[in-house]
Amino acid sequence: MFELFIAQLKWSWIQYKRYAHEIIGGIVALTVTFYGLFLSVGYIAGGSIRFGDRLDAVIVGYVLWSLIIFIMNGVNATLQREAQVGTLEQLFISPFNVRKTLLLRAVSDLVFQSVLITFVLLLIMLLTGRWLAFSPVLILPLITVILGAYGLAFAIGSLTLIFKTVQQIAGILNFSLLFILTIPTETWTGVQRYLGYLIPMTAGAGVMRDLMARQAGVDWISLGAAFLNGIFYFTIGMILFRWSERETKRRGKLSGY
Repeated sequence: MFELFIAQLKWSWIQYKRYAHEIIGGIVALTVTFYGLFLSVGYIAGGSIRFGDRLDAVIVGYVLWSLIIFIMNGVNATLQREAQVGTLEQLFISPFNVRKTLLLRAVSDLVFQSVLITFVLLLIMLLTGRWLAFSPVLILPLITVILGAYGLAFAIGSLTLIFKTVQQIAGILNFSLLFILTIPTETWTGVQRYLGYLIPMTAGAGVMRDLMARQAGVDWISLGAAFLNGIFYFTIGMILFRWSERETKRRGKLSGY
């Protein structure tokens, strides 16, 4: 398994190095998009507007969304590309389990994507003049968000296996996630707060906003709920992908497009 991960890591590095212009373009696009929205809101609200920690919270949500988009598109794009070039069947008959291969490829991509998203975050903080707080404990809620993202990615991947192309569905989901990750569910009270724990990745994103934007302490109850949320959606995604794998083989559509 370690050798497979190293191979996937080398594959990702070759892709990033060969198409470095795409990576630079992505960093610029994500940064300019957020800064354009920031300037637009400031213009609409007038020069006297004061964002306070709300802008910091939005920055956290936007950067998380950017990372999750990379994760979501990774599994889906891999399956669509393999199907288009006719090598999808080879992926399934390799000595390694296809879910393990896709997961390790996604994790290897995440290593490089985390560096890129860090650059985006630094550029946004520099342009907006808002500096977020960082602490080692941030890794815990980030793990819960990543687990949920991989779960959704494999759920979309299960549709890709059956239908071979799901760009419209993936596009709608990607934009929906922007609203989901910027909703301040951590400020909800009563029944709404418990409902917020059911929405994918919002519990972990809320903990990260508290830590980075509001400099608050760790809410261990919310963090525990975030882990349960992430594990739940990751498990559902794997179950759906396993089902779609069997169904695609049963229908004899693995090598078709």
